[in-house]
Amino acid sequence: MAAAVSSAPFDRTLVDGPVRRAVWKLAWPTMLQNAIGGLQGVIDHALVGHLVGYTANAAIGVSWQLILVVIVFISSLYTGMGVLVARAAGAGQPDQVNRVVYQATLATFFLGLCVLAPAGYVLSPWLLDLVNAAPAVRAQALPFLRIFFLGSIGMLLFFLLGGALRAAGDARTPLRLGIALTVLNILFNIVLISGLGPVPALGTRGAALGTVLASLLVVSAGLWQLHRGGLVVRFPGGWPGPDWTVIRALFRFGLPAGVQGVVMNIAGVLLLRYIGSLPQGAEAQAAFAVGYTELFSLISWTSVGLMGAAATLAGQNLGANQPSRVVEAAWEAGRLGLGIAAVVGTAFLLMPRVMLGVFGMSDPVVLAVGVQLLRYLAVSGVFITLALTYTGALQGTGDTRSPLVISLISQVAVPLGICAALQAFGMLSTGGIWRAIVLGHLTRCALSIWRFRQGHWRAIAVGLDRAPA
Repeated sequence: MAAAVSSAPFDRTLVDGPVRRAVWKLAWPTMLQNAIGGLQGVIDHALVGHLVGYTANAAIGVSWQLILVVIVFISSLYTGMGVLVARAAGAGQPDQVNRVVYQATLATFFLGLCVLAPAGYVLSPWLLDLVNAAPAVRAQALPFLRIFFLGSIGMLLFFLLGGALRAAGDARTPLRLGIALTVLNILFNIVLISGLGPVPALGTRGAALGTVLASLLVVSAGLWQLHRGGLVVRFPGGWPGPDWTVIRALFRFGLPAGVQGVVMNIAGVLLLRYIGSLPQGAEAQAAFAVGYTELFSLISWTSVGLMGAAATLAGQNLGANQPSRVVEAAWEAGRLGLGIAAVVGTAFLLMPRVMLGVFGMSDPVVLAVGVQLLRYLAVSGVFITLALTYTGALQGTGDTRSPLVISLISQVAVPLGICAALQAFGMLSTGGIWRAIVLGHLTRCALSIWRFRQGHWRAIAVGLDRAPA
């Protein structure tokens, strides 16, 4: 075992060095990538908000909520891939890492081209009916959805590349790919949304087309690097066919996370439906799209980065048979996230109108609802940060089922149950919906920490000892 570990092309400081430094080493590139990548959404919303109006903001927000419901399920195999890659990297098994990543790539091409693209195009109108989108919002959202689904293979492969490299301990290459994606996306969107020279202004169509073109260009370069070698992960030689041992393991660990993601996003869609049922539903949906989808991302960007760091360190250290470092990694990631959430939450309280104004939010009703939402999100950010870091630690060890159960309780039963009760008694309002969101995040935080502290994750085995088929 010692010889295998010493010859592996992995960063051994993740399993041997200081845990706090390891958390930061993995987290900061992902946090920076998410922050830079978030500029894509900010620019999309700002451009369409100024050029088209708040209905376009609502259309993009509703579209992304629907996209996530569908795409998260298919990309669930990347959670399974992360579990297997991190465990193999921690044990010093590069051939096993390469085997897993290659099989995940084969599955992605099939699911993206043969399932998501045709199904998403056909089902887009039905999905918009599901969220009770206003006619003006629907007109802007339908072409956005269809264009994105047709070109979704690029974004799926981008998620795969980033997840594989981060799980293997390389968080800087995904940062470089993410920067390239964001720069290209911004350039495409400036041209396609607002128009330039002979290119007409395409509005929300341009926003979707820019994302598709940028992702396809970046993943083409990334896949070439993976094939050529030089990265911590590479494709095995000989172009083998499907390895059903690996594919079954990908979905065994990934499907619970996929169902969790779908459940959470369906809950978001149903929440949009409650918001849309209010007397000024379009205005409230626009405020939600900017406040929750974009501004709250200032907290979720960092939290997701810390979640990924906790997952990688949990998997690698469990693979290296050091469970005490898993506990330490979860705590260090959570502590760092709390500090960031407190700073952003303070900004939400002190200058909400300035932050909303960046997105062209000048309508008095939209602005009032948005300010109200940010006050609640300032509190909610603390809970969601801890919830995500401990979710990452659980998933990194292979316990992907517990977060699913926790999400069913905290993201479905709690907020939607509160909204249903308020609506039944004729008391549904934006304030009631925002309070339901906060209570859901609080519940998720408490249950995630409690489950992790039980320690059942210590005995999980991945079961990939068989040779490739």
